[in-house]
Amino acid sequence: MAPNPPTDEVERSPHFMVRDWVVASDCGQLSRAGRIERVEPKAMEVLVYLAAHQGEVVTREELEQNVWRGALVGYDAVTKSVIKLRKAFGDQAREPSIIETIPKRGYRLVAPVRYLDADDDHRSTVPGLSEAESAPAERTGTSLLSAQAPAAAEKPDATATSEFQVGAWTVRPTSDALVRDGKIVQIEPKVMALLVCLAERPGQVMSREQLFNSLWSGVDVGDDTLTQVVIKLRKALGDDAKSPRYLQMIPKKGYRLTAPVQAAPPSGSQAQTIGKAGTHGFRSSWRLIAILVITVGIGLVGAWALLFSGQAPPDVQAVATNLASGSTDGRPTISVLPFETVGEKSGGAEDQTNLAQGLTLDLITDLSKLSGLWVIGPRSILGQAPSEGAAAQARYLVFGNVQRRPAEVRIYARLIDTQTDRQLWSERYRQPPKELFDVQEQISRQIVKALSLKISETEHRRLAQRYTLNLEAYETFLQGQSLLLVRQRAENDRAREGYRRAISLDPNFGRAYAGLALTYAADYRNQWTDDPAAALERAREMAQTALQIDPEIPEVYWVLAYVSAQQRDHPKALSLLQKAISVDQSFADAYALMGGIQTYVGRPADSLELLRAAIRLNPDAGYLYFLLLGRAYFYLGDWEQARINLNEALVRNPSNLEAHVYLMATAESSGDQDTAAWEAEEVQALKPGFDPRRWLATYPMTDVKQQEQLLAALSAAGI
Repeated sequence: MAPNPPTDEVERSPHFMVRDWVVASDCGQLSRAGRIERVEPKAMEVLVYLAAHQGEVVTREELEQNVWRGALVGYDAVTKSVIKLRKAFGDQAREPSIIETIPKRGYRLVAPVRYLDADDDHRSTVPGLSEAESAPAERTGTSLLSAQAPAAAEKPDATATSEFQVGAWTVRPTSDALVRDGKIVQIEPKVMALLVCLAERPGQVMSREQLFNSLWSGVDVGDDTLTQVVIKLRKALGDDAKSPRYLQMIPKKGYRLTAPVQAAPPSGSQAQTIGKAGTHGFRSSWRLIAILVITVGIGLVGAWALLFSGQAPPDVQAVATNLASGSTDGRPTISVLPFETVGEKSGGAEDQTNLAQGLTLDLITDLSKLSGLWVIGPRSILGQAPSEGAAAQARYLVFGNVQRRPAEVRIYARLIDTQTDRQLWSERYRQPPKELFDVQEQISRQIVKALSLKISETEHRRLAQRYTLNLEAYETFLQGQSLLLVRQRAENDRAREGYRRAISLDPNFGRAYAGLALTYAADYRNQWTDDPAAALERAREMAQTALQIDPEIPEVYWVLAYVSAQQRDHPKALSLLQKAISVDQSFADAYALMGGIQTYVGRPADSLELLRAAIRLNPDAGYLYFLLLGRAYFYLGDWEQARINLNEALVRNPSNLEAHVYLMATAESSGDQDTAAWEAEEVQALKPGFDPRRWLATYPMTDVKQQEQLLAALSAAGI
């Protein structure tokens, strides 16, 4: 449908010319000399509005009001639409012939516009325009797809339900699973659909247009959607984009499956199967959550044994190398799914949610203290809050529900083995609220017993340790913790007040001081304060206080390391992060920050394993893990890997300035001037008057050679 015209404009034809392009806004397409370009609805609405005001400067606010009509959108929504239009037109941001950026004001359509009547001859230059409603157009190419899609773009038939073999993998389309050597990897339905589609035509190149029409027929999706699905398929297959054994990209053409495709081996040859739904009904719901099931662990048993007896510091780089490679010596992996709230909300919906979230995070904290166990998807300072998607990527899962009533707390907890779909333990607890801390300890100990873990006396003591015995202080702490995970400025301020109230109720509550330190670190990192130096110093002070109260809170060492890194005292920061990992071997954010610091000091190659280890420990990590990986690859000169990871970061946080800066530098360094120009515009939109040298003056990087490499790339891109 054609976009609604602005309220102050007369009704105009949906078909018009922009220079020598014919625009059919009701079909979402542009055409010129037989070439067809599809344009997504919002970008087309931006074009319609600019065309109605040809030659005039239209502000971002005006476009947001008339195109998004009051909906809450990101600051870069308009910029992204303009970038898509420029890409469709083949326009250049530096030398525009269609859309011009007016710095600090808005955009102007500089090309001439002519609206077409129903009998205008130019309408015939759009092949199949009259059938556009019934025959979807190609995204790019030289002609429209007819109403009957070509055979190459149809949904695969035979392999759509039958098992088949791709290289060393057995593919099970009906259960969205890959099987190899007894290992089962769950993949998303769209990822399976892509594999099936390519397997129908092994060795043949399928264009992006064919794949879009096969996988997303009639649905508007972003251009990078297919790229993300390809990345996930490569990851599941263990394939390498540089030396592909399964999926090969053919530049400017598409993708092809290079591995041999054949019928699946007899059913008896695979020891494991995708199991039936369990008797308790959890398996089916878990498979909706899970992306894949992995077992992560580590060698170096002796090193870790020394570490947790307090006799030697950890060799974190060696630990990370093993984690990143997925090696294991029998150490189980476990995840704690978010506990649910059930029943009446007599305690208040917010209190119920805080209690459930607190129980989840406290179990993660307790289990992370054990040297014989890897905890996947733990709480994150840098990334996202724990989610079911990340938590489902371990062999053992803990989950349950909680209900708070005036006189009692009811908790139901279960432990299952995802490989056998067998329930190993479950228990229902009904205790007065004051017994909550005892219940938490009992659950942790029952999990240890069910998994037959051997734990040291120190670890026994750690499990018994409670951070406060004041229930009111604990509940107030939970409120602050819940607000901190929102990661917005207003909630961060409220979280700070919650932590302060908890401290007033229990002045020796170390975790509350640690939480307070995190709020100040968040102020600094997100630029939520007019005095960044004061916020950073306050974060250090609060963390030091927490450390004096309780030296076994890993987040405290992370905050102190973060402060040291910002002050460019990188040796001290690395030492503090080693201590954090000695307290909590599964602390993903510690590995991530350590990886970031290695790049700061000029050792980007050492960053890779640390960051890969962090992602294995927290697969649902936020944008920063991928930003740090992309940054390391940039300094190593691996443009493809840099681009992949920086795009992953921007998918999670489209408004992150640093990711756009490095993507611009990567594009310019790899000869992709168009993308570099687009990213330069994004950077200027996010930070008008951006000055790279001023930005680097406060940047924690100390390696001069890398600073010069970045400045040279940004200068070449016109910044």
